[in-house]
Amino acid sequence: MGVGLVLLVIIVVLVVWAIGIFNGLVAARNRFKNAFAQIDVQLKRRYDLIPNLVEVAKGYMKHERETLEAVIKARNSAQGAAQAAQAAPGDPAAMQALGQAEGALTGVLGRMFALAESYPDLKANTNMLSLQEELSSTENKVSFSRQAYNDSVMEYNTKRESFPGNIFAGMFGFGAAELLQATESAEERKAPQVKF
Repeated sequence: MGVGLVLLVIIVVLVVWAIGIFNGLVAARNRFKNAFAQIDVQLKRRYDLIPNLVEVAKGYMKHERETLEAVIKARNSAQGAAQAAQAAPGDPAAMQALGQAEGALTGVLGRMFALAESYPDLKANTNMLSLQEELSSTENKVSFSRQAYNDSVMEYNTKRESFPGNIFAGMFGFGAAELLQATESAEERKAPQVKF
Protein backbone atom coordinates (compact mmCIF):
# COMPACT_ATOMS: atom_id res chain seq x y z
CA MET A 1 0.00 0.00 0.00
CA GLY A 2 2.89 2.39 0.73
CA VAL A 3 4.43 1.87 -2.71
CA GLY A 4 1.05 2.38 -4.41
CA LEU A 5 0.54 5.65 -2.53
CA VAL A 6 4.02 6.88 -3.52
CA LEU A 7 3.30 6.00 -7.17
CA LEU A 8 -0.02 7.79 -7.00
CA VAL A 9 1.63 10.92 -5.58
CA ILE A 10 4.31 10.81 -8.29
CA ILE A 11 1.67 10.45 -11.00
CA VAL A 12 -0.37 13.34 -9.56
CA VAL A 13 2.74 15.55 -9.37
CA LEU A 14 3.65 14.70 -12.99
CA VAL A 15 0.11 15.43 -14.19
CA VAL A 16 0.05 18.78 -12.34
CA TRP A 17 3.49 19.61 -13.77
CA ALA A 18 2.34 18.74 -17.32
CA ILE A 19 -0.81 20.82 -16.89
CA GLY A 20 1.33 23.75 -15.74
CA ILE A 21 3.55 23.52 -18.81
CA PHE A 22 0.55 23.22 -21.14
CA ASN A 23 -1.20 26.19 -19.50
CA GLY A 24 2.00 28.24 -19.72
CA LEU A 25 2.17 27.60 -23.47
CA VAL A 26 -1.50 28.54 -23.87
CA ALA A 27 -0.98 31.75 -21.87
CA ALA A 28 2.09 32.71 -23.93
CA ARG A 29 0.22 32.04 -27.19
CA ASN A 30 -2.72 34.15 -26.01
CA ARG A 31 -0.35 36.99 -25.03
CA PHE A 32 1.16 37.22 -28.51
CA LYS A 33 -2.29 37.02 -30.12
CA ASN A 34 -3.46 39.86 -27.89
CA ALA A 35 -0.33 41.83 -28.73
CA PHE A 36 -1.08 41.40 -32.42
CA ALA A 37 -4.63 42.63 -31.82
CA GLN A 38 -3.08 45.87 -30.52
CA ILE A 39 -1.08 46.22 -33.75
CA ASP A 40 -4.25 45.54 -35.71
CA VAL A 41 -6.09 48.37 -33.95
CA GLN A 42 -3.35 50.85 -34.83
CA LEU A 43 -3.05 49.60 -38.41
CA LYS A 44 -6.79 50.03 -38.93
CA ARG A 45 -6.51 53.58 -37.62
CA ARG A 46 -3.63 54.18 -40.03
CA TYR A 47 -5.57 52.73 -42.97
CA ASP A 48 -8.55 54.95 -42.12
CA LEU A 49 -6.37 58.09 -42.09
CA ILE A 50 -4.69 57.49 -45.44
CA PRO A 51 -7.73 58.02 -47.74
CA ASN A 52 -8.46 61.33 -45.95
CA LEU A 53 -4.84 62.37 -46.40
CA VAL A 54 -4.96 61.51 -50.11
CA GLU A 55 -8.25 63.40 -50.53
CA VAL A 56 -6.75 66.56 -49.04
CA ALA A 57 -3.61 66.17 -51.16
CA LYS A 58 -5.63 65.50 -54.33
CA GLY A 59 -6.88 69.06 -54.45
CA TYR A 60 -3.33 70.40 -54.55
CA MET A 61 -1.38 67.64 -56.27
CA LYS A 62 -3.45 67.32 -59.46
CA HIS A 63 -0.37 66.37 -61.50
CA GLU A 64 0.69 63.63 -59.06
CA ARG A 65 -2.22 61.29 -59.70
CA GLU A 66 0.08 58.27 -60.15
CA THR A 67 1.60 58.76 -56.70
CA LEU A 68 -1.77 59.21 -55.03
CA GLU A 69 -3.12 56.09 -56.72
CA ALA A 70 -0.01 54.17 -55.62
CA VAL A 71 -0.68 55.23 -52.01
CA ILE A 72 -4.26 53.98 -52.15
CA LYS A 73 -3.19 50.73 -53.85
CA ALA A 74 -0.48 50.13 -51.24
CA ARG A 75 -2.94 50.96 -48.46
CA ASN A 76 -5.47 48.44 -49.80
CA SER A 77 -2.77 45.79 -50.16
CA ALA A 78 -1.53 46.39 -46.61
CA GLN A 79 -5.09 46.32 -45.29
CA GLY A 80 -5.68 42.94 -46.96
CA ALA A 81 -2.42 41.57 -45.55
CA ALA A 82 -3.38 42.85 -42.09
CA GLN A 83 -6.72 41.07 -42.29
CA ALA A 84 -4.99 37.82 -43.26
CA ALA A 85 -2.49 38.24 -40.42
CA GLN A 86 -5.28 39.06 -37.97
CA ALA A 87 -6.92 35.74 -38.85
CA ALA A 88 -3.67 33.88 -38.07
CA PRO A 89 -1.37 35.94 -35.82
CA GLY A 90 2.07 34.42 -35.73
CA ASP A 91 1.67 32.52 -39.02
CA PRO A 92 5.00 32.93 -40.85
CA ALA A 93 3.50 33.55 -44.31
CA ALA A 94 0.94 36.03 -42.98
CA MET A 95 3.52 37.95 -40.94
CA GLN A 96 5.95 38.14 -43.86
CA ALA A 97 3.21 39.31 -46.23
CA LEU A 98 2.12 41.96 -43.72
CA GLY A 99 5.69 43.15 -43.21
CA GLN A 100 6.22 43.46 -46.97
CA ALA A 101 2.90 45.23 -47.54
CA GLU A 102 3.58 47.65 -44.69
CA GLY A 103 7.06 48.32 -46.08
CA ALA A 104 5.61 49.14 -49.49
CA LEU A 105 3.00 51.43 -47.92
CA THR A 106 5.62 53.26 -45.89
CA GLY A 107 7.69 53.72 -49.04
CA VAL A 108 4.88 55.25 -51.13
CA LEU A 109 3.76 57.44 -48.23
CA GLY A 110 7.32 58.73 -48.00
CA ARG A 111 7.29 59.53 -51.72
CA MET A 112 3.94 61.31 -51.38
CA PHE A 113 5.22 63.46 -48.52
CA ALA A 114 8.39 64.25 -50.46
CA LEU A 115 6.29 65.40 -53.43
CA ALA A 116 4.00 67.40 -51.15
CA GLU A 117 7.01 69.49 -50.14
CA SER A 118 6.80 71.26 -53.50
CA TYR A 119 3.21 72.43 -52.86
CA PRO A 120 3.34 75.36 -50.38
CA ASP A 121 -0.45 75.68 -50.13
CA LEU A 122 -0.74 72.00 -49.24
CA LYS A 123 1.97 72.36 -46.60
CA ALA A 124 -0.08 75.14 -44.96
CA ASN A 125 -3.45 73.35 -45.13
CA THR A 126 -4.77 72.82 -41.59
CA ASN A 127 -6.57 69.57 -42.51
CA MET A 128 -3.35 68.20 -43.98
CA LEU A 129 -1.38 69.25 -40.91
CA SER A 130 -3.93 67.63 -38.61
CA LEU A 131 -3.96 64.40 -40.59
CA GLN A 132 -0.17 64.31 -40.67
CA GLU A 133 -0.06 64.75 -36.90
CA GLU A 134 -2.51 61.88 -36.42
CA LEU A 135 -0.62 59.68 -38.88
CA SER A 136 2.68 60.41 -37.14
CA SER A 137 1.15 59.55 -33.77
CA THR A 138 -0.31 56.35 -35.21
CA GLU A 139 3.05 55.37 -36.72
CA ASN A 140 4.60 55.65 -33.26
CA LYS A 141 1.84 53.52 -31.75
CA VAL A 142 2.32 50.90 -34.47
CA SER A 143 6.03 50.77 -33.63
CA PHE A 144 5.36 50.31 -29.91
CA SER A 145 2.70 47.68 -30.60
CA ARG A 146 5.02 45.83 -32.97
CA GLN A 147 7.71 45.75 -30.28
CA ALA A 148 5.24 44.38 -27.70
CA TYR A 149 4.09 41.75 -30.19
CA ASN A 150 7.64 40.69 -31.03
CA ASP A 151 8.49 40.47 -27.32
CA SER A 152 5.44 38.25 -26.75
CA VAL A 153 6.32 36.04 -29.73
CA MET A 154 9.87 35.69 -28.46
CA GLU A 155 8.61 34.63 -25.02
CA TYR A 156 6.19 32.13 -26.57
CA ASN A 157 8.80 30.66 -28.92
CA THR A 158 11.28 30.37 -26.06
CA LYS A 159 8.74 28.44 -23.96
CA ARG A 160 7.83 26.12 -26.82
CA GLU A 161 11.47 25.46 -27.74
CA SER A 162 12.81 24.97 -24.21
CA PHE A 163 12.80 21.63 -22.46
CA PRO A 164 10.33 20.25 -21.36
CA GLY A 165 7.95 22.67 -23.10
CA ASN A 166 9.19 21.47 -26.49
CA ILE A 167 7.83 17.99 -25.78
CA PHE A 168 4.37 19.31 -24.96
CA ALA A 169 4.46 21.88 -27.76
CA GLY A 170 5.06 19.10 -30.27
CA MET A 171 2.40 16.83 -28.77
CA PHE A 172 -0.29 19.51 -28.68
CA GLY A 173 0.47 21.38 -31.91
CA PHE A 174 1.97 24.61 -30.56
CA GLY A 175 3.72 25.78 -33.74
CA ALA A 176 6.35 28.47 -33.98
CA ALA A 177 5.13 32.07 -34.21
CA GLU A 178 6.72 34.55 -36.60
CA LEU A 179 8.03 37.95 -35.59
CA LEU A 180 6.62 40.97 -37.41
CA GLN A 181 9.70 42.47 -39.01
CA ALA A 182 10.10 45.41 -41.29
CA THR A 183 11.07 44.11 -44.72
CA GLU A 184 11.55 47.38 -46.54
CA SER A 185 14.87 48.68 -47.78
CA ALA A 186 17.06 50.99 -45.71
CA GLU A 187 15.60 54.01 -47.51
CA GLU A 188 12.03 52.85 -46.93
CA ARG A 189 12.84 52.05 -43.30
CA LYS A 190 12.93 55.73 -42.51
CA ALA A 191 9.64 56.81 -40.97
CA PRO A 192 7.61 58.94 -43.33
CA GLN A 193 8.29 62.59 -42.69
CA VAL A 194 4.96 64.24 -42.07
CA LYS A 195 6.17 67.64 -40.92
CA PHE A 196 5.48 70.68 -43.02
